[in-house]
Amino acid sequence: METTQIKSTLTYDDKVIEKIVGHALENVGGLLAVTGGFFSNIKNNLVNSASVTDGVSVEVGSKEVAVDLAIIVEYGKDIPAIVESIKAIVSQNVDSMTHLRVVEVNVNVVDIRTKEEHEAASVTVQDRVTSAASNTSQFVSEQTEKLKETVSNTVDSDETAK
Repeated sequence: METTQIKSTLTYDDKVIEKIVGHALENVGGLLAVTGGFFSNIKNNLVNSASVTDGVSVEVGSKEVAVDLAIIVEYGKDIPAIVESIKAIVSQNVDSMTHLRVVEVNVNVVDIRTKEEHEAASVTVQDRVTSAASNTSQFVSEQTEKLKETVSNTVDSDETAK
């Protein structure tokens, strides 16, 4: 019996590699965010729609990958050490999942913030609206209870007056 070799091709869409990179970066110390630029930031500040691929772009070849990142780092941290961590974890994750070799990791530090500044900047309009709605609901409930109490007291005093 003759064995035939099955030919195949395996390719990866850029989005797949971008997601691998984005998830790999989630636990890098000193890295506050990977950011997608002005319009992406506006979108993310309006609604909670941050994507793991924001700020990540890749060029995927048949055997190699080049990665470009725009990042925000924590104030006071060693930026070159953060970049070394990024290179190591990105290379390891891409290689282990795809067997593609990362040949370039280009990092653009677009901002530096304290954790407090970053958390304050991360509050979205959607978060603010949700909070306002919750506060309004609580206020209405409190006012309703006060009104019920007033009506009840008025009815009670009318009955006692009779």
